Order: sequence, then C-alpha cells, then structure tokens
Amino acid sequence: MATRQRAGALGAYRLTGVLPIFNIMNSQLWRRVIAVAVLLALPSLASAQGAFVARSIAPDSGEQHHLANIRQLTNGGENAEAYFSADSKRLIFQSTRDGRTCDQQYIMNTDGTNTHRVSNGKGKATCGYFMDGDRHIFFASSHAVDTACTPRPDPSKGYLWRLDPYDIYTANPNGSHLKRLTNYGIYTAEGVLSPDGKRIVFTSLKDGDLDIYTMNADGTNVKQLTHDIGYDGGPWWSPDGKQIVYRAFHPTDPKDLADYKSLLAERLVRPNKMDLWVMNADGSVQHQITHLGGASFGPSWTPDGRRIVFSSNYHTDPKLGNFDVFLVNPDGTGLEQITTNATFDGFPMFSPNGKQFVWASNRHAVNPHETNVFIADWRD
Repeated sequence: MATRQRAGALGAYRLTGVLPIFNIMNSQLWRRVIAVAVLLALPSLASAQGAFVARSIAPDSGEQHHLANIRQLTNGGENAEAYFSADSKRLIFQSTRDGRTCDQQYIMNTDGTNTHRVSNGKGKATCGYFMDGDRHIFFASSHAVDTACTPRPDPSKGYLWRLDPYDIYTANPNGSHLKRLTNYGIYTAEGVLSPDGKRIVFTSLKDGDLDIYTMNADGTNVKQLTHDIGYDGGPWWSPDGKQIVYRAFHPTDPKDLADYKSLLAERLVRPNKMDLWVMNADGSVQHQITHLGGASFGPSWTPDGRRIVFSSNYHTDPKLGNFDVFLVNPDGTGLEQITTNATFDGFPMFSPNGKQFVWASNRHAVNPHETNVFIADWRD
C-alpha cells in the first residue's frame, strides 16, 4: 500500500506541473531525485514481497462438520501456541522467524496482518497471553538467565521437552515496558489469565517438581495447587473461573518414576503419557477425566464452558507424530474428533466470542516438521 501511495504522489506531481520544473535542472540532479525516490520505496516494497498473505485451505475429510473457511496465517518455520485477545481481534503466538533458532513472542491480527515481535529477541520466549483488557500482555522468557538459544535435547534419549529457565514478564502489546513478574530463575511458564482478569494460573519447577500455581495478576499471593509428583501443567481456567483443566502424568511404576526424576534433574521431561484432569480453582477436587493412554495436552474450554478441547495422539502410533484435536465433556464423556489430518494438530483455542477457532498444524508444510497457525470459522 505504501508503494502505491508513493507512486500516486509522483503522478500528482505530473498533473500539477511540478515535473516541468525539473526540466530546467541538469540531468544529474534528476537522476539523484529518481534514485532517492526508489530507495524510499524499497523498504515497503521488500516488506510487501516478504509478507505472507493468509490463504484459504480446504478442510480434510470429516473436518467440515465444525471447521469452515480455514485460513493459514503463517508461512514457514515453527509457529504455535496462538491465543486470542479478549476482543477476539488479535493473536499472540510464538515463532522462530526473523532468522532466530528459538521462539520469540509475536502478535498479529486474526487475518494474519500486522505481525510484530513483542519479546526482546534474547533467549527463548513462550506461552503468551493478553491481559488488562488487551492493554497489556504477559509471556515467559529465559533471557534473564540465558540470552542464547539452548540446544535441543539429545534425540538418542527419545522425544523430550527441555525445561528452560523461564520467568513470566508483562509488557505493552508493542513490546515496550517489559517488566518481570516472577523471579525464580527456573522453569515458570504456561500462564493463562483468569476470566475476571485478577489471577494467573501457571506451571513452575520452583519447588522441585512441575506443579500448578496461581498468583495475582501483579505477581503477588502465589498459591500452589498441585502436589503429587509428576508433570502437572497446561492449566486453563473455565469461562466462569470456577474450575481449571490441566494435563498430568503422575508416575507410579518404579521405572517410570526413576526415569521422570532422572530427566527432571537434567531439566528435561518426557511427554509421552499425559491425560486430562480437572480441579476447582482453589486446587480442591482434583480428578482425572480422560484415560486415553497416549499424550493428551493443550486443553482449553469452549466459550460456554460445556466442553473441553485438546490435542492427543492416543488414536494412532506415537511414532507417526500424528496428533489431532478432540472435544470432550468435563466429566470425560462425549469424546469427539475435530481434526483428521495425518500430521500434527494441536494448541487449540476458541475465540472468546465463540465465532472462530485457532490451532497449530503441520498440514500443508513446505518443509518437514514445519508448523503454522491456522484459523477457521466454528460450526456447532
């Protein structure tokens, strides 16, 4: 658009008789004027050429029941954990773009436009969320402890997640006024704001195990909710703020327990066995609602609070890397598959107004394991 405006301005000069003035100048000066005009246009032209325009994607077989008007919002690299603003107009997400080898936090409009980085570009950043009526954001970043991108876990040990030294920070939606909210220097992430905007639920290793906590939105009044040994994480408030859904793995077999503790000492975790749990917002009445036997993660709620959406590989060979999105009732009944693509589909979230649905997927990837953000209109 900027390039067109500049071209239009040059046309206006011709119409108003400005161009003949240059005829009395020497040709060298005229060439300089043209050169400057071209240089001014180049940044916007390069941006226009490099920008990705959201494209329509056909649903896979069976997906059309709930998903309509699917659009791919990002193009290339690793893009995931896209979460809506309260007004349903923007998304905050993590990405490895801009030549970086590990994630930073970005915001874009829900049509994929106006993408800009909001983390400081140092270390790794993850798990962003809007707060304070969309006037601020928070996310987790490791930059205070390590400004470099930490290496990926040793693949010879199987599929592992690294527990980087994240703490939670707040900032303005343009990335300014970065402020540290927690100060543990150890894995503290997976934060989600309560519906009333007063509390944040998050996961932390600060007390020696991966547990779920809540705190005030200003970082005060921290309360531990889970205590069983194992990975309790991915917490998400119900729309009425009365319950929290999360994923958990509590090893009871001695071998599994020893493996969990050994990896935890190396700041690693093996996420191949996880099911969904629900508890009250104060941590009471913790109970398992799925018994699928695979890796189920990324739960959140439908806007009416009647169902929970999540991703799982329970229905396929784990070695294939095929995760799909499912719906389930809060009591564990009524399991329904939403996506059917043969690759990865995960990190689902409904827009607060209930009209749209966003998730990350490997579908239509140009390169192997490429993950992009997709959005669709939701059909009940």
